[in-house]
Formats: sequence, structure tokens, C-alpha cells
Amino acid sequence: MNPLLQDQYVLITPARNEESFLANVIESVAAQTIKPARWVIVDDRSTDRTAEIVQQYLPTCTFIRLLRREGDEGRHFGKKAAAFNAGLQLLQDVDYSYIGNLDADTTLPSNYYESILLEFGLNPKLGVAGGTVYTKAGKREVRLDAAADSVPGAVQLFRRPCFDAIGGRYLPLEWGGIDAAAEIMARMNGWIVQQFPGVTACEQRRTGTAGSGSLMARYNEGVRFHSLGYGTLFYLVRALYKMQYWPWVVGSLVALAGFLFARVRNLPISLPSEVVEYLQSEQRQKLASWAVGRRSSHSNASIQENGR
Repeated sequence: MNPLLQDQYVLITPARNEESFLANVIESVAAQTIKPARWVIVDDRSTDRTAEIVQQYLPTCTFIRLLRREGDEGRHFGKKAAAFNAGLQLLQDVDYSYIGNLDADTTLPSNYYESILLEFGLNPKLGVAGGTVYTKAGKREVRLDAAADSVPGAVQLFRRPCFDAIGGRYLPLEWGGIDAAAEIMARMNGWIVQQFPGVTACEQRRTGTAGSGSLMARYNEGVRFHSLGYGTLFYLVRALYKMQYWPWVVGSLVALAGFLFARVRNLPISLPSEVVEYLQSEQRQKLASWAVGRRSSHSNASIQENGR
């Protein structure tokens, strides 16, 4: 085996009422060229056949553990973080170098984790890595847009020291953004966060739409970015940029409405002040770089025009 691929990884999958997707996800992990040392699937108070589906695979997929959480609580992103963190207790006896979240509706090609582990092996400063996720948009599949220094939460994989540096758990944020919070704190601690577009995964359902429609999910997305402490100007520019993605224009306007509503109402910010300060400093730098790039582009265009 390639020496860069000898370290073990583990996975945790929070799952609530995922009977429609979970079998396909399990099949895709079982087919990996490098399988996880352990995969904890947390049945988070499901009322469907989620647990039964997992149990069917336990005899053949011996790396899977099922953890069942009891009670009757609604679905929101804070509960997902709590379910993920509960799964950590079943990893205490495993010697692993990488730990990841895998959403219960996300399928992977057979070489997915081999490819990501190779990237970790090539760069010791890489703290969070993952591939590009394609998601459902009506009857079509579209690329889940994310910056190069951002990894979709559905497939985040952490180097263990990086995960420990951010607290060794996901923050249970009511409005979501647990993945964004994790990678912001990773970058703040000096780790590289990188998405690798040559490695792909497929999300069977648009993030945030399990309990609501697509436009309501976009509205909640705006509230979520407010709760993470995004700067107003940065989010406005982001919303304008996102108009090119489905649902075109309308989706971005609805998300912007959610953000501005939360900002005007002064809804609470979920992240610690030092994390928000770091995030907004990153955003100011990105806006400055974008502005410089725009001026440079216009200058070059003017030079070309005058040189004709």
C-alpha cells in the first residue's frame, strides 16, 4: 500500500428518517477502496426504518456501529451536531488519524476516501478536506457552490489534530452552519481547508430541505449566515454572485431577505466574538482582492481597447 495511505479514518453519520437514501450511502461506503476503521451511524430518534436498514448491514459491514438516540425532538441543525458528537463515544477505542462527517443522503464513488487521504498525505498542513458535492435542483444535478477554502459539510474530513484544535466536536448551532463554523476555526488555528474539485460526491437532497421547501431553505440560509457573523457587505456581494445558481435570482433574493431580516432584528450571533472577528477579517481581505482584480481587469480591457 502507498505509505501515504496507511493512516486510518473514521466516520460519523447522523441520520433522522433517512430510509429513502441510507441504503445507497451504506453501499457506497462498503465499496470504498479504503474502508473506514469504524463508521458510527447515529439514528437520531427516527420514526421510519432508518435503524432497521442499518441493522441489515451489520453482519457484512463489520466496521459499522449503530447508536440509537431516544426521545421525540424536531429536526434542526443543532440536533445534527448533537447527534454527531454523541457518536464520538463509540470511537474511543479506535486509533485513527482522520475523522469525518458523512451525511446520510450523500453517496460516493469507490475511490473517494482513497483520493482525499492521498491529499492529506501530500500536505501535512491540510486540516480539513473534501470533494465537490453535486446536489439535486428539481430534476437536475448541480454543483454545490463553495469556495476553494471551504468543504461542504456533507463530506468534511478532518485531520485529527485539527479536529482537536477546534474543540474535538461540532458546535450545536440552532440555525446550522456547523460545518462553516468548524472550518472557520480550523483556518483561525492555522490549518488549510481545501475542496478538491477532481473528487466528487452526490447529495440526494438539497441541504436544508428535509423539513421545508427549497425557498424556505434559502431564507433560513440567510438567517444562518447572519448567525455566523457574516459581514453585511460581504453577504450582499455573495448574494449577487449566487444569482447565477439555481434557483436563479429568486433564491439569492430570498436568502438575502432572510439575512437582512435577522440583521435588522438583531438576532443573536452564534459564534464567539474572536471567531467572528477572524471571519470578517477574511471577508474584508477577499473583498479587497476582488476589488483589485476588477480594477486590473478593467485596466487591461482599456489598454487592449486603446491599442486597437
